[in-house]
Amino acid sequence: MENGIIHNRDIIMFGLQPWDIAIGSNFKNMAWEMAKHNRILYVNRPLDRITAWKNPAEASIKTRKESIKKGLRILEEIKNNLWVLNPPVMLESINWIPPGKFYNYLNKRNNKKLAAQINHAAGQLSITNPILIIDNDFFNGLYLKEFLKIDCMVYYIRDYLLSQSYFLKHGILSEPAIMAKADIVTANSIYLAEYAKKYNAHAYYIGQGCDVNDFLNAPKDFPKDISTIKKPVVGYCGALISSRLDIDLLILIAKQKPQCNIVLIGPEDNDFKKSALHSLTNVHFLGSKPSAELPAYIHYFDVCINPQAVNQMTIGNYPRKVDEYLAAGKPVVATATDTMKEFAACTYLCNSAQEYTSAIETILEKPVDENIIRERVSVAKSHTWEASIAKLYSSINKLNAISDAGTR
Repeated sequence: MENGIIHNRDIIMFGLQPWDIAIGSNFKNMAWEMAKHNRILYVNRPLDRITAWKNPAEASIKTRKESIKKGLRILEEIKNNLWVLNPPVMLESINWIPPGKFYNYLNKRNNKKLAAQINHAAGQLSITNPILIIDNDFFNGLYLKEFLKIDCMVYYIRDYLLSQSYFLKHGILSEPAIMAKADIVTANSIYLAEYAKKYNAHAYYIGQGCDVNDFLNAPKDFPKDISTIKKPVVGYCGALISSRLDIDLLILIAKQKPQCNIVLIGPEDNDFKKSALHSLTNVHFLGSKPSAELPAYIHYFDVCINPQAVNQMTIGNYPRKVDEYLAAGKPVVATATDTMKEFAACTYLCNSAQEYTSAIETILEKPVDENIIRERVSVAKSHTWEASIAKLYSSINKLNAISDAGTR
């Protein structure tokens, strides 16, 4: 062990984020980082019957079916020290069943079927006494500790899933149970770490990484659809979803700051499409953009905003877009949440439309300060996956230290 880094360990990773989703996934990035020093078996979420029936054309569904029916692509080496397992097993879809003994029996059976495939793959790779890290899956991961031969279990929580009805039905019992069962719970936000501490004293905030390199430098030319919009520009990049963003807050900002153009970049849900924002002449919807183009748009903004709706779904979310804004050196005005405390020294945190407009006015009236810009960039650069995994390793080392002390 060097500088707290855990070396030459076998680690099994399983959870809600399969390997074949978008590149920016938390769990996938964590696997890449840990594979620098350890052997990683990354277990994709197994297929269940209803998902297979509802989404037969999805690439990930086809891959799982090939693994089950044809024995193809079951265990793939992605790079040195990193393997991905597509479990060749079909699980029963049981979320519709009421809580109780029958559901518990079927869920435990699903876990046992999955564990058998993990154990088989672990045997092929000669994995022994691994660390098990479960990403947010309190259904298919609930009994894995019992069925796998592991050294310790880490439950990683990155979203408050109980805010969604699908997960709430059984998760209200399963998530506290898996956190209590885990040796360690780690969270990507302060809020979620405090939530986890209700069920496990060994709960730690480990932050989150963000690849900010693409946002550091301004482009030579700006995209045509934004370069014609008159400054000052107040902008937001990200999915425009009413459950996550406060539409009324955006309307008030636009009305109270008519001299500013509000630019919103991202796909809209139906509430946004039907909102009064579309009737305001200083609000511009530019639609979805490829991720490679987003830095150019952010660099055109004079002020970046994160107008979150405050609810159970959003209050614990780590705001990766704030890191991206700061990496571009931009001033940020955001809704005050527990998670945003991490950014309190370099952003303007607000609780109302009036506070938002006052912060925007303050920013636009101030001369550009290169020292402040450098500080923003420095904060964004500090939020790396290397730093986050170092905190994860530290939490595991604390557990080891406690265990060692208990055996003396």
